[in-house]
Amino acid sequence: MSLSFSKGLTRRRLLAAAGCAGLPLRAGAATRFAPIAEEDLLVGFGHTSPVNDGGWTQMHDKAIRALKDHFPRMRSLYVESIPYSADATRIFRQFVAEGAQMVISTSDYGDFIKDVANQAPDVGFLECDGNNVTGNLGWYYITHWYASYVIGIAAARLSRNGRLGYIASFPTTSVIASANATLLGARSVNPEATMRVISINSWFDPQAAASAGAALIDSGCDFLCGIMDDPGYLRVAQERGVWAAMWNTDMRQFGPDAYVSSVMLDFVAYYRQTIEARIAGRWRPAGTFLTLGHGVDRDAWGARVPLAIQREADAARDRMLAGWSPFTGPIKDSKGQVRVPAGQTMTDMEIFHWNWQVEGVSGLV
Repeated sequence: MSLSFSKGLTRRRLLAAAGCAGLPLRAGAATRFAPIAEEDLLVGFGHTSPVNDGGWTQMHDKAIRALKDHFPRMRSLYVESIPYSADATRIFRQFVAEGAQMVISTSDYGDFIKDVANQAPDVGFLECDGNNVTGNLGWYYITHWYASYVIGIAAARLSRNGRLGYIASFPTTSVIASANATLLGARSVNPEATMRVISINSWFDPQAAASAGAALIDSGCDFLCGIMDDPGYLRVAQERGVWAAMWNTDMRQFGPDAYVSSVMLDFVAYYRQTIEARIAGRWRPAGTFLTLGHGVDRDAWGARVPLAIQREADAARDRMLAGWSPFTGPIKDSKGQVRVPAGQTMTDMEIFHWNWQVEGVSGLV
């Protein structure tokens, strides 16, 4: 029997079903996940944005669609634009009611997914950017801070005045790590570089991102970067004649003269390995980092980035691939207090939970 990937389900349809279905959820100790035939496997994916957002969710969707080539008989379903509310809990519960043996959220849904996992111990759960590991719930994330550092070096060399602007979604630890890493990279070649941050309270809002980019340029910033799912501020950089670095994927088509690079995401290999392990009965919940060159990297440099700058930034990247970490003290916070002493190196887990802005960053926390 050949089963193809199912189409995405709307939130309205799933929530309506959840209101009348008897959900097969039960509490109890987690069991080992037995092998399962490919044709019997159903995986539910929950997304925070539309699958055509051009950024974060689209990169996950690209990887999910690539699974069809490796597992043509596996079935999947997805729901996009899941809100951070009780609706998320009901959608994840409905995935279980539909018969999913795995549920994967491509963003952090915290207790909304954890509560469902606790009631469905025979189902495997994964949460991107999550923090919980239980008997049936694990997390995965990308160590994007290394690529951000590399791009920060280029930013400092390209900026005429050392004033970088950052368009943020929310002041989460992921955003803080991104901004901090970019400025630390910049300060490695220009110790006077600074970064001003504007948060727009959304992951996907092209108009708000564009407005924030324009405001940062008006305040004197001549290099824009950020963590948005859309190219809104890249378009502004193109119009205003400043440089810009992006996130998630190659967006140079929206600002070919302004484009420097992007923090590139690639979940294809990780999703394939995860599904292989679940089918074979080898999958176990854990916390997993996708590392530089293996799930996250910098994009190919923009056409106008001078070769000397590319080489300087990539020299740092090569050192990272060889095991060097640039996140070694002394590192001060924005109030001048030493947070990482000289000789001490931050672990990826510490960077993952970074909750203070480094010296030179303003407007984030």
